[in-house]
Amino acid sequence: MRIIAGRYKGKKLLSLKGMATRPTSGKTREAVFNIIGDRISEAMVLDLFAGTGAFGLEAISRGAAGAVFIDSERRAVDLIRKNVAACRVEPFATVICWNILRNLRCLAGIGQPFDLVFIDPPYDQNAVLPALDNLVETGALAPGALIIVEHGLNETLPDTVSGLTVTDRRKYGRTRITFLTNCVTNSESLVF
Repeated sequence: MRIIAGRYKGKKLLSLKGMATRPTSGKTREAVFNIIGDRISEAMVLDLFAGTGAFGLEAISRGAAGAVFIDSERRAVDLIRKNVAACRVEPFATVICWNILRNLRCLAGIGQPFDLVFIDPPYDQNAVLPALDNLVETGALAPGALIIVEHGLNETLPDTVSGLTVTDRRKYGRTRITFLTNCVTNSESLVF
């Protein structure tokens, strides 16, 4: 697996052996980045269920201001740290080991709202809706933030979730990508 474009184009990323972490395919990642285009520049990125950190690292490579990577698996967190170090982007990256499905209070004090969020939980484990609820509850989303959810074909999302509105749905093989936009301004926030 490699970074597709930008400053670190071609940089090889480490991945875990086995099926515990299922990295987004390069073709799907490239398609997503082609869709979001200019929204990456100077964006603050949140990579949930980060696995290898490929999404956040790709975003930094393409001009994002920084990224926060969160995963509950210690092995994945250690791997993300190695990938961040290999790309030499430590000043732009925060890596956190946290149970996303419990809450996202770990985002308190980050200091900047997120413009772009990528959520890639294990497929078919009913993790998408709780993760979205926890994300919205933090108040950590910028107005108009774009949330991209990668999920299995058997998981469907309603047109609105916790104040987020579905703006696009795409299918890539056995993967579905759903794009949501934050249409509400959060009055309370853990971030500020």
